[in-house]
Amino acid sequence: MSTTELTAHVEVLGIPGHRFDEILTPAALDFVGRLATVFADRYHEMLTERRRRSLRLSSGSPLDFSRATAAVRADPAWRVAPPAPGLTDRRVEITGPPDRRTTVEALNSGAQVWLADFEDATSPTWDNVIGGQLNLLDAIERRIDFTGPDGRAYRLGERLATIVVRPRGWHLTEHHLRVDGRPVPASLVDFGLYFFHCAQRQIDAGSGPYFYLPKLENAGDARLWNDVFLLAQDLLGIARGTIRATVLIETVTAAFEMEEILHELREHAAGLNAGRWDYLFSLIKTFAHRPDFSLPDRTKVTMTAPFLRAYTDLLVHTCHKRGAHAIGGMAAHVPGHDAAADAAALAAVRLDKEREAEDGFDGTWVAHPGLVPFCRDIFDGVLGGRPHQIDRTRDDVGVTADQLLAVRRTAGPPTEHGVRADIALALRYFDAWLRGTGAVALDGLMEDAAAAEIARSQLWQWLRHGAVARETVVGFLDEECAAWAKENPRALIAEAREILERTALARELPAFFTAEAYARYLVRPAGPGTAWAAGVGDHTNCRG
Repeated sequence: MSTTELTAHVEVLGIPGHRFDEILTPAALDFVGRLATVFADRYHEMLTERRRRSLRLSSGSPLDFSRATAAVRADPAWRVAPPAPGLTDRRVEITGPPDRRTTVEALNSGAQVWLADFEDATSPTWDNVIGGQLNLLDAIERRIDFTGPDGRAYRLGERLATIVVRPRGWHLTEHHLRVDGRPVPASLVDFGLYFFHCAQRQIDAGSGPYFYLPKLENAGDARLWNDVFLLAQDLLGIARGTIRATVLIETVTAAFEMEEILHELREHAAGLNAGRWDYLFSLIKTFAHRPDFSLPDRTKVTMTAPFLRAYTDLLVHTCHKRGAHAIGGMAAHVPGHDAAADAAALAAVRLDKEREAEDGFDGTWVAHPGLVPFCRDIFDGVLGGRPHQIDRTRDDVGVTADQLLAVRRTAGPPTEHGVRADIALALRYFDAWLRGTGAVALDGLMEDAAAAEIARSQLWQWLRHGAVARETVVGFLDEECAAWAKENPRALIAEAREILERTALARELPAFFTAEAYARYLVRPAGPGTAWAAGVGDHTNCRG
């Protein structure tokens, strides 16, 4: 096929920004457009099947390990690819949005890996999406040094963390890019633009194009990603298996298919991560119709809860059985100026990270650079000079479906404090998200979209099962809106309140607040006459 024989039409509808043309090149748009075109039918089939499965589960269908894939789980022979350069030692990984300041601070933090998060930690404004791609490109080219408005200089050091990009999930679309008149899946935008511009650059630098895959629900989702990887590598002339992907196990259905997910991605698989906040959200959302799955206040659900212990034990066992890294959950504490509060928070972090390291995890997440040396010391105490503990296969683990779903052992009614806390968190997070910030320090914790999803889904579930009265929730919401408006006069109170009411107080529970709120508030098309387009053609000789 020649470049004049177009199979699709890519339109950029977003408002032009400074240097955006360096990312939105005709060749890069061609590449993204090809991915969107080739996988369009499978993408829509996947979303349809997700809705069908959700309806089946909400109607009472049981959730269990699949008999159809029992042979995959029973086969002792297969293993994932060996660790790629820069991904052998992952004892501390720092997460954060790819804004300019965070990029420099995360790369310099001393962590082994930086998760550049286009998903939960990024408000998906057009500026953030394309600006984040520019920051990654500049970081790889080592030209991101700058001086902030406060006069502070930001410079890259010598030893930098390995970059692993988390694109947005399959459930989201990018309305500022269209192929044949339809919005492009946000996953393919974030993956495609980074891979096109940075894959070869990373390979030349001795690293590679590495990704975290969010919100997978089953092995079919992993198969789709694997096929995207194969095509992307072929189109750019990059050897198959160069890509490495770590999958976040953050949906309850994926917890039942961990081995199958690794099997689908095995030549590209790097490990699994215990995405525990999103996992709790998925559990609530999936079984919101069942009163026995109603959880108490979020602060009362710790990783020592039996159903969460079953989930993490199974994850470590699955990863090490197949030669993959097992990465633990987030330490969200933000060090502050209150020594007593910091000491108490760090004591809790220590207990959590000691449990992870002793349970066999190979590394963990932090949200703040100040926690990197603290958590590294804990894992050093278990790992010593070893880069990981994959050889510890945890053959003592045998997890059943009942154990993964034993929420009733932790279930309980909410307290007034818990209801108020969920309202306050969701309201403040929605306000920040609407104003372009996806990672927000609230009450000493770095919160992202996952925390807001838990908060609003808990409110919906408590209302659904009569654990709290609607008039009580509305009264608390009135009070929180007034308090937040007084504290922050520039807050978008009306809009944040509307999102909370539409996603927590409505008759039905929306699957994700981000999908609805994005289309309603963050889509800013450039307007008639300002869009431009690129054709999708032959990519045989494309190079980033």
